[in-house]
Amino acid sequence: MPETFNNPFDYVPHLVCKAAVADLLPRVEELMKGNPEGKMFGVLVVQKEDDAQLYYLAAFSGQLYDKSVLPGFVPPVFDFLDPDGYFKVHEAEITAINQKISELQFDKDYSKVQQSYRQLQSDAEVAIAEAKRKMQEAKGKRDTERSQRKLTAEEEAAFIKESQFLKAELRREKKRWSEKIAEVKAEVDVYEQRIDELANQRKTMSEALQNWLFEHFVMLNYAGERRNLLDIFYGTVQQLPPSGTGECCEPKLLQYAYIHHFKPVQMAMFWWGKSPDNEIRHHLHYYPACSGKCKPVLTYMLPPEVLADKPQRTLAEQLEIVYEDDDLWVVNKPSGMLSVPGKSQRESVISILQARCKEGETPLVVHRLDMDTSGLLVVAKHKLAHYRLQKQFRDREIDKTYIAVLDGEPLPIGEKGRIELPLVPDLMHRPFQKVDKKHGKPAITEYLVVDEYVVELHPLTGRTHQLRVHCAHAEGLNRPIKGDNLYGRRADRLYLHAARIVFEHPGTGAELVLERKLEW
Repeated sequence: MPETFNNPFDYVPHLVCKAAVADLLPRVEELMKGNPEGKMFGVLVVQKEDDAQLYYLAAFSGQLYDKSVLPGFVPPVFDFLDPDGYFKVHEAEITAINQKISELQFDKDYSKVQQSYRQLQSDAEVAIAEAKRKMQEAKGKRDTERSQRKLTAEEEAAFIKESQFLKAELRREKKRWSEKIAEVKAEVDVYEQRIDELANQRKTMSEALQNWLFEHFVMLNYAGERRNLLDIFYGTVQQLPPSGTGECCEPKLLQYAYIHHFKPVQMAMFWWGKSPDNEIRHHLHYYPACSGKCKPVLTYMLPPEVLADKPQRTLAEQLEIVYEDDDLWVVNKPSGMLSVPGKSQRESVISILQARCKEGETPLVVHRLDMDTSGLLVVAKHKLAHYRLQKQFRDREIDKTYIAVLDGEPLPIGEKGRIELPLVPDLMHRPFQKVDKKHGKPAITEYLVVDEYVVELHPLTGRTHQLRVHCAHAEGLNRPIKGDNLYGRRADRLYLHAARIVFEHPGTGAELVLERKLEW
């Protein structure tokens, strides 16, 4: 039996959860037959009052086959999919508005007046440009005449008259086209005003319906208290719940357990099937709860001690100074240590070096390693060194080599390649990053397979979690780094090590080549 309930944001699946999942899998396999999409499932191991026997509840996130209720799985906290219910009726009204907007946007008459409007604008530009050209040409001729000889009073008066006429003609030309354009623009505005009115109506109705929905998601907590999602999110950074809040496995499972007076023992969530294109989900891997939707909800539903930070053992003695002079340190950071101080009281490379500083020295971070990544980290001792080193990183003049052990099928030794998958933060699931080929920032990694499960990684850009995502994503190496609790499976540590770094010394200009290999 587990001693305490696990933190759903940071856990290793307990044996009782693995047993529950093993029992559930045949049902999931049958349920997901022919479903091309993947789905997150969850189990909550529970005890009944005065009963030592263990039971488990099962859930799936969101809907499956457009249904919220399926046999063998806990129901939703609030079922809003009743065809004749308030939500579906008002959703149908919003859908009807969408249809009206679409019909207007593709209306043939609207397209015709839009085309006329654009054509008139183009014709006006040509006509006005021609009038300006004539005016400039006439001015050039007048200027030439004036430069070659002295004009009579009559000639000068004629030139002035010509100039005034052409300027007036340009104003008349602009006015003519402006009136023509305004006439057609008025026709365009009739359509656009109607579209805007419908869009505003849709927005108002959508917000009202969403708020209605969140008001009806009334969550129970460990103490028997009840609060709806709007109240739970009030005062948080988000202020309002994101769409889909309350529909993940974790709140569904806890809600059902609290309603039926079951004691939660342990919970775990796993992915079944194909990974989404922009996220990393591996078949039958376990995953933590999402932070954007679930963090406020589970913070309310669970006892405070479940989510409390665990005391951290000191790592200061493991921090090795690989190189030091008057300008910088290069340290070998152990896995589990922060690069810079965070919200918690955990020690970091900077806080440790701060305690070791001599007079006039201030540790300034030049780049960072994830807390779980070990290896070489460069820290400046003063602002000039910091500026020069950061410039090298910004200009991509630093050569970095990482070593990673991968989890999955072996790779051909000697294989090399280049991974280009743009990344953005997953705002609803921090600290995860996701691939976004439209809005993502460029992220480039070159790799070399040095053993069946070991790769050298050379990041040409420095995006957050770049190497972890590029290894785990289906369009990358499709093999998460061993011990990656975000994009793969947890182990005793993250098997990613910054093994080598080459850069120009900020003071002398000499090339520094530093290495620290790691015996896994």
